[in-house]
Amino acid sequence: MNAILPFVSLLIFPGGLFLIGTSLFYEFVDRKLVARYQNRVGPRWFQPLADIVKLLAKEEIIPFGVQPGLFIYLPVIGLAGALTAALYVPMFGFTPAYSFRGDLIVALYLLSMMTLCLGLAGANTIDRFSLIGATRTLTQLFSYEAPFLLALLGPALAAQSWQISDVNVYSQAHVPMAITQIIGFIVAIVGLMGKLELTPFDAPEAETEIVSGALTEYSGRGLALFRIGKNVEMVIAHTLVAAFYLGGLAFPFEGMAPWLAIGLNVLIFLAKTLGLMVFMAGLQSLFTRLRIDQTVGMWWRLGALLALINLLLVVVLKTVGVGGAWL
Repeated sequence: MNAILPFVSLLIFPGGLFLIGTSLFYEFVDRKLVARYQNRVGPRWFQPLADIVKLLAKEEIIPFGVQPGLFIYLPVIGLAGALTAALYVPMFGFTPAYSFRGDLIVALYLLSMMTLCLGLAGANTIDRFSLIGATRTLTQLFSYEAPFLLALLGPALAAQSWQISDVNVYSQAHVPMAITQIIGFIVAIVGLMGKLELTPFDAPEAETEIVSGALTEYSGRGLALFRIGKNVEMVIAHTLVAAFYLGGLAFPFEGMAPWLAIGLNVLIFLAKTLGLMVFMAGLQSLFTRLRIDQTVGMWWRLGALLALINLLLVVVLKTVGVGGAWL
């Protein structure tokens, strides 16, 4: 039985099939929210699933001038990295399937694999739209990855641990760090939107300029896997921000019936992650797309500086013993 559990965790729950289904639901919620903010109807609930099924049924065309191995396996590697990262975060309000010291760094690295695979996929073709999209994708990665990482290190320093489960437990016992570390929370939100290439930071896939950016040459199964991987990355990133800044996830609820405790954990998870999505969908609707030079020109300096200030404040307050339950 113990030998089977790792495969169940990776392939079915909390990773694998259940997470893929949840990611499609989150894509629907994001698209529906943005549509309603813009006074549109938006898609029906089954539209993301229908899109994926349609793509999986289509022929995958390998264009001239690409390295076939990279073209075929980059979507698989990107999706595998995102699914593996789910094992270290409190998905759906449950404790992580696997946990060890430093798993925060591992999870962030695995989430970055999707962006790296997108950049390599675009650079692997000779299409000019794909090449421009790949350049923008990798440029934006370096601009937003560092501030996002530094923003998540603020709660980790407050908890004095780089283990996601430890930070999550620490967050549950203290005032939400979105209040105590407001600078880090703002940097995390902006960095998350840049990492996921959401409006106004969607220059890497600007359809009115460069078709689909790095994925212009992709079709069929490859495009479907990339879309699923980006949706999975969105769910995991929202989970990390909620666990670190919104009071934590995976509450024990001691003395309560198991089924009731599980239901409450799932409800808390949905409330916090979908609450973040409502807020970010509003930001997507408020702002228009930025040029790539506007996107990366200042944020990599300003975002990193603000995140470092947040870290400095946390270190100083922890050192002098100020903050109590606040930190």
